[in-house]
Amino acid sequence: MKTIIEPFKIKSVEPIRFTTKEERVEILEQAGYNPFMIRAEDVIIDLLTDSGTSAMSAKQWAGIMDGDESYAGARSFFRFESAVRKITGMKYIIPTHQGRAAEKILFSITGGEGKFFPSNTHFDTTRANIEFSKAEAYDLLNEVGKHPEIRADFKGNMDTEALERFIIEKGRENIPLCMITVTNNSGGGQPVSMQNIRETKAVCKKYGIPLFLDACRFAENAYFIKKREKGYADKPVLEIAREMFSYADGCTMSAKKDALVNIGGFLAMNDDNLAMLCRNLLIVTEGFPTYGGLAGRDLEAIAQGLEEIMDENYLQYRIRSVEYLGEKLLAAGVPIIEPPGGHAIYLDAKRFLPNVPQEQFPGQSIVCELYVEGGIRTVEIGSLMFGKYDAQGKLIPPPMELVRLAIPRRVYTQSHIDYVSEIVIDVYKNRECLKGYRLTYEAPMLRHFTARFEKL
Repeated sequence: MKTIIEPFKIKSVEPIRFTTKEERVEILEQAGYNPFMIRAEDVIIDLLTDSGTSAMSAKQWAGIMDGDESYAGARSFFRFESAVRKITGMKYIIPTHQGRAAEKILFSITGGEGKFFPSNTHFDTTRANIEFSKAEAYDLLNEVGKHPEIRADFKGNMDTEALERFIIEKGRENIPLCMITVTNNSGGGQPVSMQNIRETKAVCKKYGIPLFLDACRFAENAYFIKKREKGYADKPVLEIAREMFSYADGCTMSAKKDALVNIGGFLAMNDDNLAMLCRNLLIVTEGFPTYGGLAGRDLEAIAQGLEEIMDENYLQYRIRSVEYLGEKLLAAGVPIIEPPGGHAIYLDAKRFLPNVPQEQFPGQSIVCELYVEGGIRTVEIGSLMFGKYDAQGKLIPPPMELVRLAIPRRVYTQSHIDYVSEIVIDVYKNRECLKGYRLTYEAPMLRHFTARFEKL
């Protein structure tokens, strides 16, 4: 197979400041061994997140200039609404300043004490917004998705048998909605099959429970369906995406992922009453329903991005570029979630650092070492992000300890990715030198953003 090249030309560049290892040791210590607290200018390759870090296209920048900044009824809103409806088919489209704002509105209305929200895997802000409402978030990932070393086409799938047992146990009246995250971020960026979406919808319909999609990476998920699921090889990605959304009663989306923008999101649904309640809360917290906390220029950029994300040449390049990094790491024996996901490579910290127990945050140890060795900023997705405490204050770790290397869209070239692989491999070769960490500060919610550590 010939080399798959970037389906774009570079028109504008941003310089990288190169730090020394000695500088990075001091920077990391001052940041409390938490890369979230490091200044971006002190990072060489930033793989902390793929959210809001995309490079926008010339047409998106043109849209920025053309945005209609009217308070109500702006032209840009109607272009945005049309672009979202073309893909989702949803009746009500509510703009928000980002995905977590859509989650905040949705769960403020549907959540509350005694309520339960099942998902294949909730990500951090979704879980936090559910728990902030005093409700409980539950992950019902299929069994193969819990084993990083096992290869399967759709490891992001919901365990539908577990879902039905969960509904019977908790009572359908206590479950306002069910959610599927596509692709499954916390589960390694793994896709969800169309069959699984249909089967989940069937269970939800049986018990009268609405199904929502967390649709941040819907296009990447649709492309995986096209490549891996029988009967979809000849279907356009847009048609596949429309079918995915046809099984849903609503969705949340951070446009900062697959809409290729730096800010924005939306909440969409078909329920008249729920839409009215959401819009009322939107006005109080975000803004008027035709701008929702965004400038008109941002709505224009999202609308254009939603067109560009349907380009199958782009999606082929996007999925292949992540796979390329995964193949280089696997060839060197580095343990990752297999097969590589859509937007990121996930290092398996349990196998990477078997000598560091979960209560000493092995993922954070790897995160820190990647920064020191190569100036690469990544994020832990394990006991720091998702760990809880029992009544005695002992850590209840999550099933997996991961380090995510999230690849920003249209930002880094192949040589950047080659450099990343070299640093990861070097750290893996010297893994026996890595030690654990102890928390010195943690916030009561979303602690990974502001936590501070000391070395053990």
